[in-house]
Amino acid sequence: MHIPDGLLSTPVIVITYAITIAGIAYAAKKLRNFPEEKIPLLGLFAAGIFAAQMVNFPIIGGVSGHLLGATLVAIMLGPYAAVIVMTAVLLIQTLLFGDGGITAIGANILNMGLIGAIIGYGIYTKLKGINETFAMGFAAWLSVVLGATLAAVEIGLSHSLPFFKVLTLMAGYHSIIGIGEAVLTVLIVYAVRAKLPSIEGVPA
Repeated sequence: MHIPDGLLSTPVIVITYAITIAGIAYAAKKLRNFPEEKIPLLGLFAAGIFAAQMVNFPIIGGVSGHLLGATLVAIMLGPYAAVIVMTAVLLIQTLLFGDGGITAIGANILNMGLIGAIIGYGIYTKLKGINETFAMGFAAWLSVVLGATLAAVEIGLSHSLPFFKVLTLMAGYHSIIGIGEAVLTVLIVYAVRAKLPSIEGVPA
């Protein structure tokens, strides 16, 4: 889902950068009330997500996927903390490892960070009263599919690749990758809560 340089048009680059910068600024403002003693958790989760994204699991046809983690972090630390964590992870991946293009940083953070942190968390909170495990899994799965669909739309609007072909491939493959995201999110959330029960007290 990491969009490289050369696929996005200038208007799409400008719009995605603007949305992402506004989202990051808002999240940073909201984090002023984040408990000081729990600030190290931001670094801990950033390192954990960064490491987890290095591990790929095979899907079909030679395609592989990896954990995104935005909804996972949002469930554990709140959506605004998740935005900051995912921004840090994706910036490091792009600037140090060339995973995604510099011109596409705005789009990539929007697709893989803001969507999962904000929309994924919103879906989780709406559904957790019914069944929390299902809410976690469905929110994580949908965040992947929505992020992939948005990436396809951005590429399509840029007229760099055939839109419907990209949309079909991105949505199709990531609907499967999202199952892995859902399973990992549920397992990791319950494992972390078992080891760090106080983490549930972190405000959203």
